[in-house]
Formats: sequence, C-alpha cells, structure tokens
Amino acid sequence: MMALGFLIILGKELLDPLMFGFLFAILLLPLCNFFERKFKMPRSMASFLAILLMVTFIGGIVYLIGTQISNLANDWPMLKAQVAKSFADMQVWIQHTFHINAEKQMVYVNDTTDKLVASGTSIFGTTFGAVSSLLLFYVFILIFTFLILFYRRLLFRFVIYVFDEEAAATVNTIAENIQSILRQYILGLLLEMLIVAVVACIAFWIIGVKYAILLGIITGLFNIIPYVGIFSALLLSALITFATGAISKAVIVAVVVIIIHAIDANVILPMVVGSKVRLNALITFIGIIVGEMLWGLSGMFLSIPVIAIFKIIFDNIKDLKPWGYLLGGDYEYKKEAEKEMKTE
Repeated sequence: MMALGFLIILGKELLDPLMFGFLFAILLLPLCNFFERKFKMPRSMASFLAILLMVTFIGGIVYLIGTQISNLANDWPMLKAQVAKSFADMQVWIQHTFHINAEKQMVYVNDTTDKLVASGTSIFGTTFGAVSSLLLFYVFILIFTFLILFYRRLLFRFVIYVFDEEAAATVNTIAENIQSILRQYILGLLLEMLIVAVVACIAFWIIGVKYAILLGIITGLFNIIPYVGIFSALLLSALITFATGAISKAVIVAVVVIIIHAIDANVILPMVVGSKVRLNALITFIGIIVGEMLWGLSGMFLSIPVIAIFKIIFDNIKDLKPWGYLLGGDYEYKKEAEKEMKTE
C-alpha cells in the first residue's frame, strides 16, 4: 500500500489530468454519440465539438464572474477606505486589550511589509509559475478528454480482453454502471451548484448585499468542494460584505450561507444528486483527507468519484461485496431489506 501511494504521488502530473479527462469524457459521451448518429459526424469531429461546447459553457461562467469582479475593482477606493477604517478600529481595540500602542503596531506592520516587498520578486516568480502550470494542466485535461472520447471503443475492448470470457459479462456491467452513475452524479452536482447559486443570489439580493450575484456564484461554485468549500465560501462572502458594508450585514451573510448549506445537505443534495452514489460520511471524509494529502485540491475533487468507482466494482464482485457495503453503509442494507419485503 505504501508503494502504491508513493507511485500515485509520483504520477500526479500524469494521473491527475487523466482522471479529470476520464470524468469529462464520461459526461460528454452521450453528446458525442448524438453528433455521430444524428449528424453522421466522424468521431474526431464529434469529440472536438462536444469539448468545444463544454469550454464555451465554462467560459461563459468565467466571463460572468469576471464582469462581477471588474465591478468590485471599480469600487476599490471605497473598499480601501472601509479597510482603513476597520484597521484603525482594530488598532484601538488592540491598544485597549493588549496595551500595545499604535506606534509599536505600525512598526510591526512596516517590518512585515518590508519583508514582503523584499521577497516580492520570488513571490511573483512563484505565482507566475503556478499560473503557467495551471494553464498547462487545463490543456492536458482537454487533450486527455478528446483522446479518451476518440479511442473509447479501443479502451473498452482492451478492458474486456484483459479478463476471461466468464468475467466478460460482469466487466461489461461494471463499465456500464460506472458510466451511468458517474454521469448522473456529475450532472447532479452541476444542477445542485446552479440551484445553490440561484438561491444564494436571491437571498443576498433580499438582504441588500452589494455584490449579491458575485457572492451567490462563489457560494455555488465552492459548494462543490465537500465540507471545506462551504467554509471557504462563508469566509470569502463575509469578508467582501464587511469590506462593502457594516459588520452586522457580514454576520447576516455568514448566517445565510450556513442556512443555505443546511438546506442543501438535507434537501437539495439527496433530491437532485440522489442515492446513486450513496457513500457513508466516514468513508467520504477519509477519502477527502487522503485525496488532499496525495494530490491537494484536485484530490479532494476526485476522491468521491474514485471511491464511487471502487464501490461499483465491489458491489458487482461477490467476494468483494462486504467492502461495497462498508463504503455504502446501512442505507444499502435497508434498501435491500425493503426489496426483499416487497417480493415476499
């Protein structure tokens, strides 16, 4: 297991975009099949067109966020004044609480600023390198998505040939279930993200938050990240609201984000995403932590789909069904019991 974990960490640069390409290929497969059957397109053209539509959709979301951020940048003088006022209030509070006068505080702040400026060149170089690597990562994802869509029949036949004829039916069932369930899971997450974003935008607009659309979109996007995303959205929304208004409104925004998350976890997620990928909370949380340890943020995104793939495999192999039960939990047991009661 340690050797496998080491190989997974070592192969991150290849496996990470490959896994995202696999998920996007599964999502776009029905669209490719539609283009090939309906318009008699070659497989290469159908795959390229499907990816182009996906990039256009993502580009539209990025453009919408960009326009909102540009509006935020236009209000920079007001934001600067609000931050300065908050900083002055904080200085007074520190002086009364910890008995540190304003001059000593400013000396510490100036020393910290000088150190940051001194290391500014290295920070800029690191940031530029990170952005370049991120763009290259996205390009690799698109290339892998195209190649998996183009060679999908070859890859599927290879998987079938690896096993003997007796296992061919089981392998075919597992492959079909993985495609169907992961596609429904991804589409369900996208629909959930849209619902959460719309609800958050409406709630922030009713409260009177200035950048309601921007904060609503941020809440919807960050909601995709299990557990961690909601806290990041809460912190960011509260900070932006505090910078453009009163602290009382920032507290209200934080409470609203928590309420939206509670509704999402208990109503929207079970209704929209459904029980197709029903994993118990313990396994999900462990998977997210392990994913972050191995691959960082992308590992957190991929952890649930990867665990779901293992669960599908375990559920369709007799000797591994106990492991599938462990990943799913009592929900699966109750579901099977209900089926047996109905048949009786």
